[in-house]
Amino acid sequence: MLFRFRHCGRTTIWTRPLTKPAVETDACGIPLNPTWSVTELLSSYPTPTLSSTTFRRLHELSALIPPAEGTPEHDEMKRELEELVRLVEAVKLVKLEDQPGETIPDGRIWAEGRGLPLDNDSSRERDQDGAQGRDLLRLASQTLDGMYVVETDNKR
Repeated sequence: MLFRFRHCGRTTIWTRPLTKPAVETDACGIPLNPTWSVTELLSSYPTPTLSSTTFRRLHELSALIPPAEGTPEHDEMKRELEELVRLVEAVKLVKLEDQPGETIPDGRIWAEGRGLPLDNDSSRERDQDGAQGRDLLRLASQTLDGMYVVETDNKR
């Protein structure tokens, strides 16, 4: 069996027998040309139509002045908005399987047995000596009129 040795930076890559890859790549295995495109993917979805009323309303909500109807700018902007609507509709068609009991994973590192508190239990917000809210002000080294004072070198 023939194996090809490639060296890319400090990484050594061993590949399977010398055959033409399905996608042409450089020495590091990065495709030389795009392998897919959003435009190609979206071409399989139906093209929505945006009514003139909706087009004007979107501009109104955005506090923008729409281009005059019948102008090339109007036609181009309407076509671009229709493509955005097609993208949104395509994303909405993706079916995600609901797995009971599964939650959104928390990517932070926590000590074992601890995690992100998701409830509004105010007892967790208490300081070690039981202070919370405005009671915490008494622990500050400087306060003024019920506010914390922080010394800075910058003068305003």
